[in-house]
Amino acid sequence: MEIERKFLIKELPENLSSYQFLTLEQAYLCTDPVVRIRRQDQEYYLTYKGKGLMAREEYNLPLNEHAYRHLLEKADGAIISKKRYLIPIANPSFAEGFAVPSQPLDLKIELDIFDPPFAPLIIAEVEFPDEKTANAFLPPDWFWEDVTNDPKYHNSNLSRQ
Repeated sequence: MEIERKFLIKELPENLSSYQFLTLEQAYLCTDPVVRIRRQDQEYYLTYKGKGLMAREEYNLPLNEHAYRHLLEKADGAIISKKRYLIPIANPSFAEGFAVPSQPLDLKIELDIFDPPFAPLIIAEVEFPDEKTANAFLPPDWFWEDVTNDPKYHNSNLSRQ
């Protein structure tokens, strides 16, 4: 199960270059249901995603480069490429009344900076262990609009533009 919230951002963090990043390329074989292929640096995956906005089923299967390239030729829509920065959230904030778990939460921001033709789009995603935690999360000040429930910001829908 994938439980994540998505945000547009006001500004990039000043120390962005200090964080680890991945180079992603992904394409969609189908958008209903979502069947995606992805190259993440030198790793390759086939992903199935169920319906939903904040919470949905997700299954990842490994591919080899040959299979990825073969399937890439069959993709519908635009191929999405982006750089994903992995930014740990040291002290996440939550809504008042939320009982913070006794075990520290290992939350991180996945900051996606899209390449053309989607640039200058930048989306921050945060994955959560459960919906209660996701709903209580208070984003950092550099986040702007919560677009979790706006399907146009799903990469599968972006690929069809």
